Amino acid sequence: MAGKVVLYYFNGRGKMESIRWLLTVAEVEFDEVHLTTRAQYEKLLSDGDLMFQQVPLVEIDGMKLIQTKAILNYIAEKYNLNGKDLADRVKVNMYSEGLMDLMEMIMVLPFTQDPKPKLENILTKAKERYLPVFEKALTGPIYLVGGRLSCADVQLLECTLMLEEKFPGILADFPCIKSFQGRMTIVPAIDRFLKPGSKRKPQPDENYVKTVMEVFQIKLPFL
Repeated sequence: MAGKVVLYYFNGRGKMESIRWLLTVAEVEFDEVHLTTRAQYEKLLSDGDLMFQQVPLVEIDGMKLIQTKAILNYIAEKYNLNGKDLADRVKVNMYSEGLMDLMEMIMVLPFTQDPKPKLENILTKAKERYLPVFEKALTGPIYLVGGRLSCADVQLLECTLMLEEKFPGILADFPCIKSFQGRMTIVPAIDRFLKPGSKRKPQPDENYVKTVMEVFQIKLPFL
């Protein structure tokens, strides 16, 4: 019998946060091993756990999985959060990849010496490229694909909450997305995840950035 799911990552959001979100919505309990030292990372490397020398790493069902998209797809397939058929799945994946592109722009901000130009770029792209797609998709339907909850819906909620942290009021011109947020946040598992004391991580701070840089032996500026 497989044990509890274990996540190996820093004590912060990064690429692991979408995995935390999806496991939470699937109501899967998980433990976390937080990387705080270079030695921990080197141990994972020497044990052969990091195929491409990268985290996130997720231990699940007797396997050690790496690569964020692969992990998300596995969880989504296992817990019926990836559409009902092949046509639905490719739509879910298209939406998910677009959302990951946008979220990754936000993720690198703490590691940027001058974030202002990047913030302006994110705001422009969010309002002109990404949010209109989801506003149109949610004009009528409750969920993005096939009338059922998918990992794309979970990522859309995560992404829009991240955007609102940086740009309060950004959803003023996107009422369908705002209504979608309201529907999603009353899902019991999500409601619990959004409350203090959950495993949801706060916005990255200086300590998070310092730890990441030390573990990976990276020096600023690198962006």
